[in-house]
Amino acid sequence: MQRIRISNEGPKFSRIALGLWRLNDWNMNTAQITGFIRQSVEMGFTTFDHADIYGGYTCEELFGKAIAEEPSLRDKMEIVTKCGIKLVSEKRPGNSFHSYDTSKTHILQSVENSLKSLHTGIIDVLLIHRPDPLMNAEEIAEAFSLLKNSGKVRHFGVSNFSPFQFDLLQSVLDFPLVTNQLEISVLKMDALHNGTLDQCQQFTISPMAWSPFGGGELFWGNSEKTIHVRSELQKIGTELGGIDIDQVALAWLLRHPAGIVPVLGTGKISRIKSAGIATGIEMTRDQWFRIWSASAGQEVP
Repeated sequence: MQRIRISNEGPKFSRIALGLWRLNDWNMNTAQITGFIRQSVEMGFTTFDHADIYGGYTCEELFGKAIAEEPSLRDKMEIVTKCGIKLVSEKRPGNSFHSYDTSKTHILQSVENSLKSLHTGIIDVLLIHRPDPLMNAEEIAEAFSLLKNSGKVRHFGVSNFSPFQFDLLQSVLDFPLVTNQLEISVLKMDALHNGTLDQCQQFTISPMAWSPFGGGELFWGNSEKTIHVRSELQKIGTELGGIDIDQVALAWLLRHPAGIVPVLGTGKISRIKSAGIATGIEMTRDQWFRIWSASAGQEVP
């Protein structure tokens, strides 16, 4: 699979990343998770997306135990993780209320927890999970600088940030943010029109797209919009040689000039193989706009 550099000074990612937010729901033991990771890497899916809170603070640990069984895998992958959300959990007895926390103390402690859980000495990319209404950009910058200088984190980015929030944090950093992870799909197109993807192109940053299938709604949703989009994807799939709608939906994202990196959340190797096919699909501009129009419910103005 093709690999792309997600920013001028950032790391290389696989063209599609694998998201581990449901890892604890996949009913895999450690050996099976190790095998899953190995097969994914062998197919070229080298970028793995985490967050400290996934699985109620359990998914990083499950992944880390699997990596510990085959340490050579760590050098063949890129690990992305996030921090900044606090959940009430027996894993974090000090958390009394669901909230955001982007304080220096919380970021530093979150990274220590993630390094331990993931059985690694360094995180490739750390993201602030969501914008914090009490965000002190200079305090985040201080934490990021400490983590970078200590060799615990290579690169930094954000998730779900608006262009203004991105600019605020970037303005106090001495090094560039390398990505903004956003919800983008054929059913969720806000990022195409609110300036977020424009900003990514401006700074040559590849955004990551979470829920590229609308949280599964694309397959089972019965709203008028979803049915219409699904029908158009099926038509275009036939035109493109009989490919499935998930492959068409991924090709639509990959077609965007911002270099979107979809985050695929599946534990099934067959679906990963299917997704890989999407990277070789050449979608025309007209086909892309037919899907846009189906989702928007209108032709372009």
